[in-house]
Amino acid sequence: MNFDVHFNFQRKLSRRTLLRGSGVALAMPWLSAMSEAFGGTAANQAPRRFVAMTLGLGLHEENLVPAAAGADYKPSRYLAHLQDIREQFTVVSGSSHPGVSGGHRAEASLLSAAPMSSSAQSRNTISVDQLLAKHLGDKTRFPSLVLGLSGSSSPSYTENGAMIPAEDSPARLFTRLFVDDSPAERARQAQRAREGRSIMDLVADDAKSLERQLGAEDRDRLDAYFTGVRELERRLVEAEAWSTRPKPKIDYRKPVDIGNPNDFIGRQRLMSDMVRLALSTDSSRFITLHFGGSGGVVPIEGVDEGYHSLSHHGLDEEKLEQLALIETEIVRAWGDFIRSLMAVDEQSGTLLDHTSVLLTSNLGNASSHNNRNMPVLFAGGGFRHGKHLAFDRENNYPLPNLFLSMLQRTGLEQERFATSTGTMAGLEPA
Repeated sequence: MNFDVHFNFQRKLSRRTLLRGSGVALAMPWLSAMSEAFGGTAANQAPRRFVAMTLGLGLHEENLVPAAAGADYKPSRYLAHLQDIREQFTVVSGSSHPGVSGGHRAEASLLSAAPMSSSAQSRNTISVDQLLAKHLGDKTRFPSLVLGLSGSSSPSYTENGAMIPAEDSPARLFTRLFVDDSPAERARQAQRAREGRSIMDLVADDAKSLERQLGAEDRDRLDAYFTGVRELERRLVEAEAWSTRPKPKIDYRKPVDIGNPNDFIGRQRLMSDMVRLALSTDSSRFITLHFGGSGGVVPIEGVDEGYHSLSHHGLDEEKLEQLALIETEIVRAWGDFIRSLMAVDEQSGTLLDHTSVLLTSNLGNASSHNNRNMPVLFAGGGFRHGKHLAFDRENNYPLPNLFLSMLQRTGLEQERFATSTGTMAGLEPA
């Protein structure tokens, strides 16, 4: 196939530059001349990204956490299938979110670390993925993607404590990412963005006229309101611009959604593939994928009881063995996702080198609904891995410290996140 392509390397190329010819459009591979598309990154350096994969039913600690700390740990049952990528991830034990309890309810605090309990009325705040999207998400079509395996529940929250619903259909997600809208729909999207901006202008003008009549406390509230208005206006400008740009073209067939709601592992693998595609085409850099927890029987040989029921094992040996069969496959699929990111080459490394990937759950012990000793696997992102960071199981280490380390490594200059006390001890840049 012949392509008539002319490049001017005196200017920077968009990451979405297409090769066009004979009625065919192909997405460009990474070129150093595209570096401007990644705002704030140095030449020949890919952007940094974050993926959070979150479980609603935990991972059984005895099968996940190695007995020994440090780099010479013997792999646990769940980690035995990840030894070829051992140097790509860190195991963290003895950590949790300070002030967070409430069992399943604490799922809301999973990525925000906002204090939570079953008895006290709690107000959530911004999750770590949305904080990144707010400050660094304007360089991609989707500032963030909030995904799930089944249902709309997610651990992604806005600054006002509103949950962002998850997209649980790989087929719909594929369409959003890679299927261009019709010209008429593009025009409608641009018009909606322009109308939204006009409304914001009117509201801002009306609100400013009140300022002279307000006291100091109300003026502070109004200032916070204006800050929100300006942020929304900025996002509307970005939405209008993206509505006119073509989406990436990929050599990947639109997926078919898995009909069986209990095929937990199949859904995990399919949506993980979509996450990889979104990252590799730079459609989004900040992605949350909430696994939740199926209530039915997961179609795995040897499993004949519902996943949620098995998580309440009460140390029953038969239940624990069936649970281990499910959780082994969850961790194995996570490992395959890590391998898939390693297989994508970018400037100065692989996709995994530039993507921090977290696997965790709000439940350290799902059987007793305990939120202490959360399971944590953390991969990629330009950190030095291959260790088990074992903190105190009785006096847990703040997991928000890991979030702060990730935020700083990703390019967000934060001195603190939620209840962090500093960056995570033992987690060092490569």
